[in-house]
Amino acid sequence: MTTVHLGSKTWIFLNNKRVVAEIIAKRGSFTNGRSPMPVASGIVSRRGRSLLLPPSGWTEKRRVMHSLLSDTALKQYAGWQELESTQLLAEYLHNPKLWYRNHYRYANSVVHRIALGERLAKTGKELAELQDVVTCFVGSIGSSLVDWFPELDSLPKFLHVWRKHWEKVGNWNYEVYRSWWDPVRRQIDAGIAPPSFVRDVLLEKNTKFTGDDQETMYVAMQLIEAGSDTTHEALNIFVMSALCRPDVYQKAREEVDKICAPVSDTLRLPGIMDLEQMPYICALIKEVLRWRPIFPFTPDHPGVGFVINGILVCNDCEDPDTFKPERWLNGNETDVAHDLWQFGGGRRICYGYRLAQRGLSINIARLVMCYAYSTTGPYNSRHLNHHSTDEPFPVKVTIRSEEHEKLITEEATRAGVLEAAVGSNEV
Repeated sequence: MTTVHLGSKTWIFLNNKRVVAEIIAKRGSFTNGRSPMPVASGIVSRRGRSLLLPPSGWTEKRRVMHSLLSDTALKQYAGWQELESTQLLAEYLHNPKLWYRNHYRYANSVVHRIALGERLAKTGKELAELQDVVTCFVGSIGSSLVDWFPELDSLPKFLHVWRKHWEKVGNWNYEVYRSWWDPVRRQIDAGIAPPSFVRDVLLEKNTKFTGDDQETMYVAMQLIEAGSDTTHEALNIFVMSALCRPDVYQKAREEVDKICAPVSDTLRLPGIMDLEQMPYICALIKEVLRWRPIFPFTPDHPGVGFVINGILVCNDCEDPDTFKPERWLNGNETDVAHDLWQFGGGRRICYGYRLAQRGLSINIARLVMCYAYSTTGPYNSRHLNHHSTDEPFPVKVTIRSEEHEKLITEEATRAGVLEAAVGSNEV
């Protein structure tokens, strides 16, 4: 552990898996809070993002999220994940240069349907705008001196020279959220909305959610925000690993082929039910998350802040710079949260981690089976520009064979997503 004084806060960085398990998991009842962030949590998020809220503002929102984790819900989501994954494969076929946008559309569409009840029908511009909202929010955390010295927020308002800028960011964030939320709310009020987390949980009277309309909107939209961002980033890291370790990619392909292409005339796409027979794919997912951590740090926990130092914790293994899925083949490869802290831990572990694991697994298994990646220019495996709406690193995507192209086209046609895939990512 390393103690660092930052502004008026004291952070203790947890630098290996043992201390994270002891402090965050075993003592979660004492370390599940957050220190105040008047800008990132207050002005920018209008105290609506539970990620940065103390227990008093987080517990109620967390309670209503539990329905997302049930086995029954995951079985229902499986069909949606396979459908959106089929569209992703077809998007790769017709828009290979936009592979990174295809990742984002997939991730957003699955969680959009879960939260709001309908398949995604947003333009590329609208998706990019929501991605920009996430980038601005993440960028706001710790960017203001006020978040390091929360006492400054108690000064007279005329001394708040920082407020005008951050209010502009917060208002823009709010308006983007509203553009997604208002149509759904009108459908629910009119009694014509399809089943969804918002309709059947958040706004269901028996749930007794105590939040007002704005708080309800932030709960729904942060679900979409978080689910979209982390999944598409992990898929991007997977592509980078394919460039760096083609031997690993080939080994993963052989595992999928053994199940889905034992002979050429029985070629089929892998489904979620196949994943139990794919330990190497499951191990590859965990290695993707360890190798290039999406979250270098978790938000600090209360008082003397305990912070999971993501990079050092992920490097707490033998030969950490090498991408090696074999390190996870220990009987726990199908549990993405076991001995891996990229979803947080303790009482504040990400509520959607099981959904994310299944989505990553089905897409990576299918991409490994059907496509190949090569570089079209210089790249640095440590510089992954996730938050840009431009290509994060130079990649050429190639379909594996005419047979695989035919399979994707047939499956996308059968699923009714081929037309959408051909016109995907249009602005």
